[in-house]
Amino acid sequence: MLLQLSAAELGHLIAVPAGSEHSPLTEQLIDAHRRLKDRPAGSGDIKAWNNSIPVVVRALLECGLGDVEVQIEVDLPHTDSAVDLVLCGRHPGTRADSYVAVELKQVRHATVDPECPTAVDLGFRDGTIKLHPVRQIQNYCDYMMRYLSHLRGDDDRLKGVALLHNARDGDVAALFELPESEYGFLCTLDDLDLFRDLLTSRFAAESGKDAALALEKSRRDPLLKVTDVARQRSVVGGGLALLDEQFVAFDRIVRHLKRNSLPRNLDVGLFRDADNAPHSAPGPVGKKRVYILRGGPGSGKSAVALELQRALGLEGHEAVLASGSRAYTETLRETMTMSARRGQASSKGKAARWLYQYFNSFTKTPRNGIEVLICDEAHRLRRSSTDRWTPKEFRDDDRPQATELINAARVPIFLLDDHQSIRPEEVGAADYLKRLAEESGCLVEVTDLEGTFRAGGSRRYQRWVQQLLGLGVSDPVPWQPDGRMILTVADSPEQLQQFILERAAAGATARITAGFCWPWSDPDGQRLVDDVCIGTWRQPWNVKPGHHVNSAPKSAFWATQAGGIDQIGCVYTAQTFEYDWNGVIIGPDLVFREGKFRVERTASCDPAFRKSVDDEVVDRCVRNAYHVLLTRGMVGTMVYAVDPATQSELRRLITGAVGLQNRKGAPPELTAEGSQLPPALSKSRG
Repeated sequence: MLLQLSAAELGHLIAVPAGSEHSPLTEQLIDAHRRLKDRPAGSGDIKAWNNSIPVVVRALLECGLGDVEVQIEVDLPHTDSAVDLVLCGRHPGTRADSYVAVELKQVRHATVDPECPTAVDLGFRDGTIKLHPVRQIQNYCDYMMRYLSHLRGDDDRLKGVALLHNARDGDVAALFELPESEYGFLCTLDDLDLFRDLLTSRFAAESGKDAALALEKSRRDPLLKVTDVARQRSVVGGGLALLDEQFVAFDRIVRHLKRNSLPRNLDVGLFRDADNAPHSAPGPVGKKRVYILRGGPGSGKSAVALELQRALGLEGHEAVLASGSRAYTETLRETMTMSARRGQASSKGKAARWLYQYFNSFTKTPRNGIEVLICDEAHRLRRSSTDRWTPKEFRDDDRPQATELINAARVPIFLLDDHQSIRPEEVGAADYLKRLAEESGCLVEVTDLEGTFRAGGSRRYQRWVQQLLGLGVSDPVPWQPDGRMILTVADSPEQLQQFILERAAAGATARITAGFCWPWSDPDGQRLVDDVCIGTWRQPWNVKPGHHVNSAPKSAFWATQAGGIDQIGCVYTAQTFEYDWNGVIIGPDLVFREGKFRVERTASCDPAFRKSVDDEVVDRCVRNAYHVLLTRGMVGTMVYAVDPATQSELRRLITGAVGLQNRKGAPPELTAEGSQLPPALSKSRG
């Protein structure tokens, strides 16, 4: 939140002084935005603060509601999305806390996409398609209700409105066709009386400070992780609240499928049983359309993929989800199979194997043989599906794996991050897929998912990691805490492990990962080998694929089953998943020299880096691997570097450190609010 004041207090700040470009309120918000978000405010934000907020403040004052509290740019939990205004006060009838969420738009004209009523052009003349403002505020309210427990105390506690204060009804008439609700309706310049009626029906003429404080202090429910989403079996309320670009992409795909759908006689869908999978389907009407959704770590790619599969399955559409990750695919299969009722395990397992497949599973699939193919983690696409196990009659080294997937489905969907391919043969990137699809005669839609639903919703942290690893245009910069993500440096691997174990003991999900800089041994009978050795500290990797150890999860389930905290994970078992606390050991394959990270190929033990692989490819894969490892944390990340010079540089760039805190009546524990000096340096010198 950038600022909170009463309407009466804001009333003294909204007038623009003579000779000034901005109001005093706007000047305060510009400073707060730069300080809290680590970037200058955009011109659109500044215009809204100057021109839109005064409309709401004056309406409150005209209604005698000067004591209502106005929260500006209110962050949604776990994400970097924000509600323009949240008005806080007391309900005039019940005297309970009452809230109105307001989405402000300065547009004067708007048109609706003829193919999707929630996608609109708001007249910015840049061709940008935005989410319908009513659906935007409806989704924001839905999201707030899901994650802010205080709002769930009363069904009537929260209302939402999209205020287009410059627009006339006739100029945005198409926007009124979208169904309105208590969580979102449309007000224009012609409807300001309606907006004032809303205010007087929601607020009494008394202080809203207690209501504002209650909302700010409300317990934030944990964000659903990928595995939590997969476990949601109920068809009522089992979906996700998708926001902004997520929802636009989701809705356009669903509506495209409805216009070109088959008769609904399919019996395969998410959480449905299926004895027989469909084998073929006619081609799409007109040109085939390929959807590419591109986003960074935590942008909600897998959430969109799973929600698409769930929603389409419930409508009777066949939606297969494929990936190149064994851990991801096997976890989804296991989750679905475990939900089987008594006597249905076999049929449920069969359905799971059909619904969740691998990218190389479609070499025999006839053209358009699948209705919808959702390719999650598409950055892991290989050049070709051919491997040593491929039968001779299906070998085709020249046919791209991506082309196979495009040909296999009537509606192919790819979700990817251009900085997460981690093996030399992985070629998935948005430009590559777009070129192949267009060469196949397809129409292509590329959507960038800009939001951040991991690292506490810290977009600053996502940028910082890319700068640190040399994946952006800037050199590494010091980490500036933003109150969303906790980032600390451990003094030793022992300290890192203790910290992570203590977080897990307190009920959080937590894991430790490391760069692939140590051998990965087969188990010694039922005992894992302590391969990861740093001084006297020794720990095993997670169980190697194809092996079984009674005391540890299988490789695919290291990130999701409780016993995984006792082993060190690698990028192949961590990718896709997230956990609250993330411990990362940077191995000697990535060292800091002359102001930048440098890849030391000879320090890697990854068997994928054969001699024939170019140094440039190895460099890309190692940096991308650490990009994956450093972005798994939902609450906080702790790092430790094996190389002394790299560890020293991390200390310079990261202010957070760990220290032993004594708490009255409880044993000492490591916290992220510790001393800024390592123990070896904090002792007095004689």
